[in-house]
Amino acid sequence: MNKQDFTEIAQKHYDAMTELFEPHKMLSAIDAGIAKANELGVGVTFCIMNADRVVQMSYHLPNANLVSVQLAPKKAWSAISMKQPTKEVSSEIQPGAPLYAMETMLDGDLVSFAGGIPLVFGEQIVGAIGVSGGLVEEDQAICEATVAKFMELSD
Repeated sequence: MNKQDFTEIAQKHYDAMTELFEPHKMLSAIDAGIAKANELGVGVTFCIMNADRVVQMSYHLPNANLVSVQLAPKKAWSAISMKQPTKEVSSEIQPGAPLYAMETMLDGDLVSFAGGIPLVFGEQIVGAIGVSGGLVEEDQAICEATVAKFMELSD
């Protein structure tokens, strides 16, 4: 592969990621999540992250607790890193499970409860959305609404 081939591949990747994470798409997805949060009567923080684990957009509802600012990006990071929704990680890190104690080995960065969902197109993870601030069931429902809108806008 020569330098021009590499440059063309990198440019195509950059263009695809730029289009995928356009601000209006992310805002619309967060708006859908806010509607669900309001329906449930809970304040949350949203984090949309690309596959490179770079935060593309974050939003904290005024009535959300402050710990959610730390947990939402960790949920997105965990969904990307584990290649699955965070709600599915818990069973894998329990005593006797194959990945027991992994969360402690990662200095608390790994989240193993609901509210983080990877964004998957085809078979490729392109990012994730993390939501934190409510009960885990509420975070999951809000995250699902946010992901659904993001995917709808990205088709």
